[in-house]
Amino acid sequence: MAALYDFDTVIDRRGTWCVQWDGVADRFGVDGLLPFTISDMDFATAPEVLAALRARLDHGVFGYTTWQQDDFRSAVAHWYATRYGTEIDTGQLVYGPSVLNQLSQLLQMWTAEGDGVVVHTPTYDGFRKAITGLGRELRGVPVGDEEALVRELARPDAKVLVLCSPHNPTGRVWTAAELTRMAELAERYGVAVVSDEIHADFVHEGHVHVPWTRVAGEGRWALISSGPKAFNFPALTGSYGLIGDPADRAEYLRRMETAEGLASPAVLSLTAHIAAYREGGPWLDAVRAYVAGNLAHVAERLATGLPELGWEPPQAGYLAWIDLRAAGVDDAELQRVLVERERVAIMGGTVYGAPGFVRLNVGCPRGKVERGVEALIRAVKTVTSSPSGV
Repeated sequence: MAALYDFDTVIDRRGTWCVQWDGVADRFGVDGLLPFTISDMDFATAPEVLAALRARLDHGVFGYTTWQQDDFRSAVAHWYATRYGTEIDTGQLVYGPSVLNQLSQLLQMWTAEGDGVVVHTPTYDGFRKAITGLGRELRGVPVGDEEALVRELARPDAKVLVLCSPHNPTGRVWTAAELTRMAELAERYGVAVVSDEIHADFVHEGHVHVPWTRVAGEGRWALISSGPKAFNFPALTGSYGLIGDPADRAEYLRRMETAEGLASPAVLSLTAHIAAYREGGPWLDAVRAYVAGNLAHVAERLATGLPELGWEPPQAGYLAWIDLRAAGVDDAELQRVLVERERVAIMGGTVYGAPGFVRLNVGCPRGKVERGVEALIRAVKTVTSSPSGV
């Protein structure tokens, strides 16, 4: 299957206004670095998506558009049925410009300033910005620590559990039993759940993603997701959600259509979503297999270059979350060497509240992955052999 698609050819993204390549200096202070940063991929999207976009462009008219039509709704339902064996209620569907925008709207609906919002740590920095930016209190619980989760959910002012499923940045795929337990706890303590499932389509072999709709109880909940993460078209914008309670769903739609003025979505986003969910499965399977090969290469090189780490690939995603604490590196010094000597941009774990880690994006051609992991190994050895990195 992978032979049908070319993921090895490098596509030059410089000068296309992309955050990863053209915006690297905004985060790292230096231009011209080889980036392994923000979670988009260096691959062109699926040919089926490109064909659908070209056909829509050829039509030539781009007037106001509605997402509340059967082509879109049935495409989402088809995807969940064929990929996850899950029947969704398309009457629960809502639309938004991005998953973070949807999260912001839901937090404003279900919390007040000062309320507690529970997240797993390490935490995707977009969650942190959304929660604290709204004046809510972020309450972190370590991934897998149920005692801490119970303690935080039980606090009277805890109002929402923001679940990343699969988890970013660790790549953890929650089991059905874990999700069921979270649903039970949330319902017990009257905490709403927002399940961000944007990484679900990149679950690797041996693991199974369980949509929140399969475990949701009687409490408040929303599932938010989008096609761009898996099919690599975030620049087209667009996301969707499922909201369980009819009154909550009506309030969300009211906010989007009136307060936010977002009644008309981007037509190319709808076009891309429909094509991806109807026809893009083979391409996604191929790119996921290619990324799994990239992750296997990283594991092989780290096993020989930095064996003390004992690193294993994540259960989902194309983000290699690497624990460097066993190597005893200084985060700031490592970043200095990576930028100044190795000329690469790799996200430090402090961005996610986890010093001692790095997050390496391997959604790219194998040759780039090879350069990135070798640079990381050399940088770690430089820092640990000479504290000053010289």
